[in-house]
Amino acid sequence: MADQASATMKTLQVRSYGEPADVLHLEEVAIPSPKADRIRVRVHACALNPADWAVCKGFLAVPPPRGIGFDVSGAVDAIGEGVTGVNIGDLVFGVPDYRGYPTAGASEFAILAVWLPVPKGLDLVEAAALPMAVETATRSLDLLGLAAGQTIMINGGGTMTGFAAVQIALLRGAHVIASAGETFAGRLRDLGAKVTPYGDGMVERVRAIAGGAPDFALHTAQVTGALPDLIKIVDGDPRRVMSFADFDQDGLGVRTTGREKGLVPRYDVLGRYAQLAAEGRFTIPIARTFVLEDWREALDLSQNKRAHGKLVLLLDRAA
Repeated sequence: MADQASATMKTLQVRSYGEPADVLHLEEVAIPSPKADRIRVRVHACALNPADWAVCKGFLAVPPPRGIGFDVSGAVDAIGEGVTGVNIGDLVFGVPDYRGYPTAGASEFAILAVWLPVPKGLDLVEAAALPMAVETATRSLDLLGLAAGQTIMINGGGTMTGFAAVQIALLRGAHVIASAGETFAGRLRDLGAKVTPYGDGMVERVRAIAGGAPDFALHTAQVTGALPDLIKIVDGDPRRVMSFADFDQDGLGVRTTGREKGLVPRYDVLGRYAQLAAEGRFTIPIARTFVLEDWREALDLSQNKRAHGKLVLLLDRAA
């Protein structure tokens, strides 16, 4: 394949930090070349996450320009020095090197730091929806120490990481109680979770379903102010509450997924859940797909909490 280093591509990028609608722009930039231990893919799909909007506001604490898009799938287009076990044209999914390059997954081409083969039978859009939800949910449950036979309350079963956490916990043999709205309540029950609505009386409802205090609570909903109730649900012990959606600004003592010491990303589990997804035994709901030029519509849906599933950009229209 001819070297594309001098060619250009379209990408979503911020050149200064601020509100996403103000600072995020569709840019034309040079196609990056993969450094050692990296590969480049022609991106087919890039799933969007709330973390992307946090990047726009400076979450990474590295100088702009920065790209968005942590979850991608596509065909291998170039291979960096030292990379083995993958060939040009292979279909892969994974995580861009969003710190090492000024562009990320919401691009026509992306440099990946983590990649795995897309299992036979798994659609590329479904593959792109997996990495962040699966990794974050797995790491959160591991940090809590959830084991078979224990009970966990997952606050926000209708978020995509919450939906992943419900399935992962059930696959581990745990009992799951999830809070969710009507959009996902039926699907969560079908998976095997007990479901309760949000709102007043949730503490009492959860404890009644559990027959007492659950062993753990996991906060995944993109809302603040829920942590005091979750602490009550687990009998007042904040160390049995894990959150990756509310960073405990009030110092209640809950644990936060992204701030635990010795943090090790759980990318090692992605292959397993991709295979389960290919077999129809694991899923991340896809709400809508968009072409890159319609990214502002996706941003609006996400920020106004009207997505009801993963929003995915489609970049390789020829695929």
